[in-house]
Amino acid sequence: MRDFDLKRLQQEQLDMLKEVDRICRKHGIKYMLFAGSALGAVRHGGFIPWDDDLDVCMLRPDYDKFLDVAQSELDSEKYYVQKEYSEHWMSCFSKIRKNNTAFMEKVVPKDPLQHQGIYIDIFPCDNLAKGGFVAKLQFLSSKIVIAKCLSKKGYLTKSFVKKSFMLFCRILPFKPFLSTALRRKDICSERVHSFFAASHSLEKSCYMRKWFTETVDMKFEDGSFPVSAYYDELLTVLYGDYMQIPPPEERVCKEHAILIDFDNSYEKYVGMQKNMKFDEFTKSIR
Repeated sequence: MRDFDLKRLQQEQLDMLKEVDRICRKHGIKYMLFAGSALGAVRHGGFIPWDDDLDVCMLRPDYDKFLDVAQSELDSEKYYVQKEYSEHWMSCFSKIRKNNTAFMEKVVPKDPLQHQGIYIDIFPCDNLAKGGFVAKLQFLSSKIVIAKCLSKKGYLTKSFVKKSFMLFCRILPFKPFLSTALRRKDICSERVHSFFAASHSLEKSCYMRKWFTETVDMKFEDGSFPVSAYYDELLTVLYGDYMQIPPPEERVCKEHAILIDFDNSYEKYVGMQKNMKFDEFTKSIR
């Protein structure tokens, strides 16, 4: 990946988080920092120093409410709400994007109108069935939904297994598997899942509902934002001994992007993506 100003990227993401926080507090929407962002809050008091993304999670009713109000609350000149399964965003979670920036990932979009600006992720958390077999069926269904979404978005991978699975999933129907994964009828279930946050593990994606309904504010950079009141239990499921800082050789950025531009729109680079293979595109921007 090209060199970029990680601190500047984190500041852009923090500004977006503050907008999400403002909207949620105004409308009584419960949300919390999730995954690496929650770990950063607990262990570092902000971003994990080498992390390049920011994750927010909401239970499905709050998630739906947020998406309903965010578009009218955010400055449309500055920000864009990239809503799940929308016309130009075939994905199972949503993002807040910053206009007039570029954050180009391992995708050559089939839709040239897909927004590719700097973003933060907004993940839904859904009902988990009580029975173990049905929960596994939910997990499998979510993987099919994710694969179909990735294929439609133009996701690029060198993995034969991933390519084969995405190709196989193309012939499968979409709505039945989405409905199975969501389990909307299990609203009183004591457990929830974050399968659409694209975890590779069933066990690391299943939680107690109260972990997402009870939050505490915690310092994150120059602000204070909600994390799970059960952050110890949640982070232990996700990361094990989460307070153990990795050795220096493992403190590397995940490199979600292959190109970041803070001052120019992604539209400047769409033409470079079109009709290019991933290796050709990455070579052309180095």
